[in-house]
Amino acid sequence: MTELNSSPAPIRVRIAPSPTGDPHVGTAYIGLVNYLYARQRGGQFVLRIEDTDRARFVGTSEQMIFDALRWLGLAWDEGPDVGGPYGPYRQSERTEIYRKHAEMLLANGTAYRCFCTAEELEASRKQQMAAKLPPRYAGTCRALSAAQIEENLAAQKPFVIRMKVPTEGSTTFTDELRGEITFDHFNVDDQVLMKSDGFPTYHLANVVDDYLMQITDVIRAEEWISSTPKHVLLYQAFGWPIPRFWHMPLLRNLDKSKISKRKNPVSLVYYRQAGFLPEAVLNFLGLMGGGMPADINNATEKFTLAEMVEHFDVKNIRTAGPVFDLTKLKWLNGEYIRALAPADFYAALRSTVLSDTYLSEIAGLVQTRVETLGQFGDLTHFFFADNILPVQEVFLPKKRTLEETLAFAAEQLAVLEAVDWSTEALEPTLKKLGEEKQWSVKENFMLLRAIVTGGTMSPPLLESVIVFGKARTLDRMRRFLEAQKGQKK
Repeated sequence: MTELNSSPAPIRVRIAPSPTGDPHVGTAYIGLVNYLYARQRGGQFVLRIEDTDRARFVGTSEQMIFDALRWLGLAWDEGPDVGGPYGPYRQSERTEIYRKHAEMLLANGTAYRCFCTAEELEASRKQQMAAKLPPRYAGTCRALSAAQIEENLAAQKPFVIRMKVPTEGSTTFTDELRGEITFDHFNVDDQVLMKSDGFPTYHLANVVDDYLMQITDVIRAEEWISSTPKHVLLYQAFGWPIPRFWHMPLLRNLDKSKISKRKNPVSLVYYRQAGFLPEAVLNFLGLMGGGMPADINNATEKFTLAEMVEHFDVKNIRTAGPVFDLTKLKWLNGEYIRALAPADFYAALRSTVLSDTYLSEIAGLVQTRVETLGQFGDLTHFFFADNILPVQEVFLPKKRTLEETLAFAAEQLAVLEAVDWSTEALEPTLKKLGEEKQWSVKENFMLLRAIVTGGTMSPPLLESVIVFGKARTLDRMRRFLEAQKGQKK
C-alpha cells in the first residue's frame, strides 16, 4: 500500500465539524492545529461540513460555525461558503458520491447488505452482554447467498451496507504522535457504511471525502483512534493511498475528565458573547498540548497567530490531555484587555456587551416599565453582570425543599439545552416540564428568573433569556447548580 509519508504532494488538511449545535471549543482547537500545519507548509486548509446526521442537524449551526471560526481569525481556503475545486463541501450534497462508492465495495466483496431489523440487533446485543462478550454485529447477513439477497430486495426489505472486516489478523497504522498502533480484527466491528435512509455513516463519508479532496494529513481528536483501523481497511478496500494520521489529545477539565459543558462552557458562542477577546482565546488554545517552544514569550505565555505559524510544532504536542483551565483563560484574557489602548477597549465593549443590537433589544424590554432613564440599570443589570448567584431567599419556593428545588433546576437545564431558543418553544417546554414534575407555573418561572437575573423582578422573563442568549443562559444555570453543590459539601 502506497504511503504519503514520502510523497511530494502539496499539503492539504481539513476540519469537518457537524452542525448539531453551537460550535465547540474543541473544533477551534483542532482547527487551529490544522491551520498552523497548513500555513507552515504552504498547504491548503479545508472546511467541510459533515451534516449527514439528520436527526441531530440544527439549521442555524452551520452559519454559527462559520462566524465563530472567522471571529477567531481561522480563514479556510476551501469550503461550502467559499467554494473550491473539490466541492461540494457539505456531505448532504454528496450522497450520490457515497452511494456509488458503496456500490464499488459491494462489487469487490469488501462490503455486504445487512437486512437485520433493529429488534434482531437488540436481541443479539443482549445475548452477547449476557455472555459477557463485547457487543458487536454477529455477522448474520455476512454470508447470505445471491438468491437470498435478491429475495430480500424483491420484498423491499430495508437494509444497511456494512464493511466486511477480516475475521482474522490485525490492522496496524502509524499515529504521527504515538507511533504504530495495532488493532486485532476481533475488536473491529463490521461497521455500517450506508444507513437504510440512504445517508452514509461518518466512516464511509470521511474516507471518501478525504481521498477525493486529496487530504494528505488527517489531524483530528484522539477519540477517533479506535475508528482509524476501519478507515485504513476502507482505504485498502478501495485501493487508495493512506494519509498520515495525527490524533490530538482531548481537551480536559481540571479533574482530567473529557471537557464537557457540565464543567466548562464549551460553546464558542458563549466566549464571544461573554466578552472574551478572540486573540486571547486563540492564544489559550495554542497553549494546549505544548506545541509552542518553551522559550517563546515564556514569561507571559502571550503570542500572536503569526508567531504560532512561525514557531508552533505539531510534533511537540504532548499526548497527555491538555487542561482547559477557565481560570487561566480569564487571566490571559485580562492580560489582553489591559494591553488595549483605551479607544480599543471601548471599541471591544461596543462590539460585544454594549453593542447597538444588544442594547436596543434590552431597551425594548424595559421601556414600558421605567419612569426615568436612570431606572434602566435597576432592571437590566443582570444583562451586563457576570457573577449572578441568587441567595436561597430569592430562588427557594416557600413549599419546596432545597434538594427538590435543585433537582428541578437541573431538569430545567436539561430541557433548555435541547429546546429551540425562541419564546414559542421555551414557554410550552417549560410548562410541560412543570406539569410532569408537579411544579406550578409560578414556581417554575420564578426559579428560572432567580437563577438568570439574581432577583424576583425583571423584564419579561422568556424575552429576556432570548436576548441574553442560550449559551450564556445555560452557563449561568450550570454555575448556579455548581455553586449550590459546593455549598452543600
